[in-house]
Amino acid sequence: MEHSCQKCGVLVEDGRPFCPQCRAPQINVQVAIADDPVASGLNSAAREFSPEFSQVLHSDRSGGVAGIIDSRLAVRAALQAGVLGVFIAMLPVLGIVLTGALAVFLYRRKNGFDLPAALGARLGGAAGVVVFAVNAMLVIPIIVLHAQQECVDRIVEVAQKYGINTATPQFQANLHELFTLSGLAAFFVSTVVLASIGGAIGSLLLRSRNTRA
Repeated sequence: MEHSCQKCGVLVEDGRPFCPQCRAPQINVQVAIADDPVASGLNSAAREFSPEFSQVLHSDRSGGVAGIIDSRLAVRAALQAGVLGVFIAMLPVLGIVLTGALAVFLYRRKNGFDLPAALGARLGGAAGVVVFAVNAMLVIPIIVLHAQQECVDRIVEVAQKYGINTATPQFQANLHELFTLSGLAAFFVSTVVLASIGGAIGSLLLRSRNTRA
């Protein structure tokens, strides 16, 4: 019996180990990897030590996997910090910065990894977006209903109870600006920028504290 060489096509007698024409081996061994428990175990180990998995293994608490953030935990931290930030933002400027830092703190508490400053800034900015969204849901209906003056008067009454000087023209102008679309846009930009700064600062401070520990 003869068969064709798989390499050059010349007829080769069965049982000959090599082709007389091209010297290609004629004995083919087929290994059933799927049915071999040892091979299956090796394949499983190979999958486990894929580049992505190896990258996770080599990550540490000083930054986790570079450039990667757990989106589920990040969204949760941004929402929690943003809702709390609506009240913290009563502290002018500083409150928004603290909101961004709070988002990083909440993420680190759940995830256990320190975020690089760039990712901390992104997470803080996301918390700032939440703060803006909550305020926008309150301000936009006021603008649509043309109830700006009533809200300004109410805010002035509350401010006067806390001893804040509300008689200055600048104070009145700033209040009216808050209830305009341009004021809302300016609030969005300032909130996201300040919260991003807070997120970057928070990531640096938390990393420094972890390094000292």
